[in-house]
Amino acid sequence: MMEGADSPVDSASGTVTSLVTAPTAGADPVRKDRVAIVAGGVAGDRYCVDEDVGGEGGHFALDACAVTLVAAEALAAVQDATGIDVSDGRHRRNIVVRGFGEGMDALLDATVAIGDARVRPTRRRPPCAHVEQLAGEEGLASALSGRGGLCCTVLEPGAVGVGDPVRIVEPDPGTAGEAIAARLREAADDDT
Repeated sequence: MMEGADSPVDSASGTVTSLVTAPTAGADPVRKDRVAIVAGGVAGDRYCVDEDVGGEGGHFALDACAVTLVAAEALAAVQDATGIDVSDGRHRRNIVVRGFGEGMDALLDATVAIGDARVRPTRRRPPCAHVEQLAGEEGLASALSGRGGLCCTVLEPGAVGVGDPVRIVEPDPGTAGEAIAARLREAADDDT
């Protein structure tokens, strides 16, 4: 099937269901109705590298993960499989998104609009064992394996609120290239 303007990748959309920050390492997560995404991450989050808006930088210098996303579907699957409910933010990801499935594969390497901000999910964000200690839930890291979310770079700062739309503005270059090649093949077939 040719991917064009009406393809699932191009028309994929979702919604922000929850926003979470933690002001310092090891601090309890704080659910927010609205956050500011700045060049250095989420204002007020421990990993934000912009000291003017709070944050310690944390592991950012090592892994360049300014903003983290996790799927609401993944958190629901964790709860269904284990009984562990981390909807209070103990998953320790900044933005919970519904509408892209557990792995959010369509978002990887795409330009994604979240509220007024634009980000690029660059890789998966596996959970660390430390999340179990902080959440007080043995087995949480294993349950989140393959469901730990995505790590994003900030392309355009902006405000993000619960209920805001999430949409793919531009698919990843590989998908876009495949769509162009498919259109060219189809046009060549039509000419013969």
